[in-house]
Amino acid sequence: MAARAKPGSLINYIIVRLLLTVPMLFILLTLVFILLRVAPGDPAAAMLGAHASIEVIEQMREQMGLNRPLYVQYFAFLGDVLTGDLGKSFRFGIPVWDLIKHRLTATIELVLFAFTVAALIGLAVGVFAASRRGTVWDVSGDFYGILTYAFPIFWLGIMCQMLFAVELGWLPTSGRFSGFIDPPVMRTGLYVVDSLLEGRLDKLVVALRHLIMPGAVLGLYISGIFARMVRTNMLQTLKSDYVLAARARGVRERWVLLRHGLKNALVPVVTVLGLQFALLLGGAVLTETTFSWPGVGSFLVDRLLERDYPAVQGIVTVFALGVILVSILIDIVNALIDPRIRY
Repeated sequence: MAARAKPGSLINYIIVRLLLTVPMLFILLTLVFILLRVAPGDPAAAMLGAHASIEVIEQMREQMGLNRPLYVQYFAFLGDVLTGDLGKSFRFGIPVWDLIKHRLTATIELVLFAFTVAALIGLAVGVFAASRRGTVWDVSGDFYGILTYAFPIFWLGIMCQMLFAVELGWLPTSGRFSGFIDPPVMRTGLYVVDSLLEGRLDKLVVALRHLIMPGAVLGLYISGIFARMVRTNMLQTLKSDYVLAARARGVRERWVLLRHGLKNALVPVVTVLGLQFALLLGGAVLTETTFSWPGVGSFLVDRLLERDYPAVQGIVTVFALGVILVSILIDIVNALIDPRIRY
């Protein structure tokens, strides 16, 4: 019998997890700062163009603060992050947060849709393969998991564009909304939700048509990971004594799979949801670029090409905080499900 958790152990566990995120975030921000500075290219020269004189470039570097010692820039950057200031963009001269806050909702909508697709397909394939162990369906499910993860996500996106947009004409090739109709009134920043809140079915259809293809491509990319994890954990769970006892009592196989097998197999799957969220954000960068989706990922690519240090650092900081918060939430859920994790 498992020992009962001590009072307050969950609170202590949460505090420890929060404290452990501090050095992790510090290391990540340090790496981003260093990598941007050692990468080839000068932000001032990139902004002014190839024909700018050295004097003009040096003046621009001084305005940007790039002529200061690196350690001064570094501690100034960390100080701004600690106070919630992501800095000002070199290119636009306005706070980075003002540039990304509206794009962030577009990325969140894409990631949520993709995560739903990945979970539904992954669960269905994983359960179906595990229930037919050793058959061609089991091998096909395992092969599906390998194949979807092996495909380059940008290639998969281009193939879907050619098939569903160019050849069949079912879906638009790119963008988040049509230019022939006004977007829904911004309440949450999620076009699907805002269209429902506005009560406009036509806008909902437009938003979904633009969301389906990039969301499905991103979801398919990680659905194979879910499928393989669910299959593996289901096979282990179906060997358990309580599953054998349920079958001996004459419980229908469907209920054995869903109530006993799947329910307990999902516990370890929850553990890696935070990692999958990080993978979704990474895949969103390529997906948004492929489909011209106006999110943070495509904006990050543009800022990298222009060596916009504050914008890149701000976007990475927001991504890192998102991954950390989701990881902490997953850890808390796991601690509630299994009290042994708290020790």
